[in-house]
Amino acid sequence: MNCTVEPTAEPHFESLHRALDVVAREKKYLALTQAPPLAKSIEFYRGVISSDFPHFVALDGDRVVGWCDVSPVFGHSRQHVGVLGIALVPEARGLGLGTRLLQAAIGKSWERGLTRIELSVRADNAPARMLYERLGFEHEGLLRHAMRIDGAYLDCHAMALLRQPEQALD
Repeated sequence: MNCTVEPTAEPHFESLHRALDVVAREKKYLALTQAPPLAKSIEFYRGVISSDFPHFVALDGDRVVGWCDVSPVFGHSRQHVGVLGIALVPEARGLGLGTRLLQAAIGKSWERGLTRIELSVRADNAPARMLYERLGFEHEGLLRHAMRIDGAYLDCHAMALLRQPEQALD
């Protein structure tokens, strides 16, 4: 698989929605267990992009095989914060695409003026936690019973990356 990473654009939306549904139905990585209706997903993608928040896709040809976004957080006092979302379809995992997507999203976050990127990751997702740690995210706590899938409660780790002074652009 020879993939490129690029900013998400309108032509990616339908393929991105299909990839979202594939990963969501695994019930292992996302808060969703299936993709929302296409129109709702497109509204979300357009909103993130129009707000100049990071949204990148990994492409295998024209097919989206992964994505990474940093979404805005509600509240005037939290305008410096974004929430990270990332996922890869099964056949795109273990190829370094997660690192490439995260680096692109982090860089764009700092350019945009964010100083904090937050995420939560399931406690049983060790590969993702190790990736986040490798890129500088730190553990901030355990969110007990943060998810419930098929009746089973799952804990999540709260993690965050803070922009260091040498990364400040202002």
